[in-house]
Amino acid sequence: MREQGSAVAWVESPLQLLCAVEARHAGVIGPDTRVVTRGRLPGLGVTRAELDALDLPPGLRIEAAEAGMPRPGRHAAWVLGDAFSGRLQLTSLTAFPSRMVLVDDGLATIRLLELLTAGLGAPLLRARAEARPTRRALGVAAGIRLRAAARAGRLTVFTALPVPAGLAAAVRGLGAELITHDFAWLRSQPARSHPRPPESTVVLGTSLVRNGLIHRDRYLAWLFALEGPLAYYPHRREDPGDLAAVRDHPGVTVYDAGVPVEMTLRDLRPGQRVLSLPSTAVTSLRVLLGARGVPVETVDVPDDWWTPSASVSLRSHLQMFAHERASP
Repeated sequence: MREQGSAVAWVESPLQLLCAVEARHAGVIGPDTRVVTRGRLPGLGVTRAELDALDLPPGLRIEAAEAGMPRPGRHAAWVLGDAFSGRLQLTSLTAFPSRMVLVDDGLATIRLLELLTAGLGAPLLRARAEARPTRRALGVAAGIRLRAAARAGRLTVFTALPVPAGLAAAVRGLGAELITHDFAWLRSQPARSHPRPPESTVVLGTSLVRNGLIHRDRYLAWLFALEGPLAYYPHRREDPGDLAAVRDHPGVTVYDAGVPVEMTLRDLRPGQRVLSLPSTAVTSLRVLLGARGVPVETVDVPDDWWTPSASVSLRSHLQMFAHERASP
């Protein structure tokens, strides 16, 4: 669907912000697009500054929130990243936009699509959430609202993730529009603000340690056993103490740009490679770097790395795209 009207986007992470820009470039949302970033999040501020220095799509403006989450008008499209946010779900119950557009928020996007297609009673809750009855009821109501928008032809999903064929068919069966993209806008932009690192091996940091899903000692032992020199790009939620240990290790150079790796690593060249534990960045970097001949490899997480907090279903979800190639 090519949109000609106005749009309001609410974003809470650098990836959501980047994907909102891509949606405008692709014409999924109209030329009068206001992207509002959640306030006081350093990663968002740095990413916004990076984007402002590039050639943004016409009619798009980015601003920091001053009075909380904006409410879209009846004739505006509403662009959302984290559909599991309780605050956003509560607002959605009394907002009546012309259309809703969901953009990527990591692998949680796939869980969201699974829940939307699971049936009317499936609440929209995060994989690890232990919800109280009132929170669960809000998740149920938000799911009903999104499914109703899909049936009315007013829901679009805009994603760079390779949605499994069966799930994609189920999403479209709801009436939703499913659009995939390959970061066309970002690929068209110069990478001069982030020259490629000289190291041949680039390792992406992970949030799995800080989230209590894998053991710290296993992860660091694996990292420090890799043949150097290594370029290390931290995850935005990595523990500062862990990052200090990585920074002090011989042969590892930490590049802490504070913006999505899709922006910092898009200029890698043949002869370099990317290593990562399971993450959304693996899929998006394959999209960006595949044509350049740069391999992006996912490291299988050994069983003894996982902590008791990582359920079997969560492990499976996190590793579902480990060896997938991005869909065309």
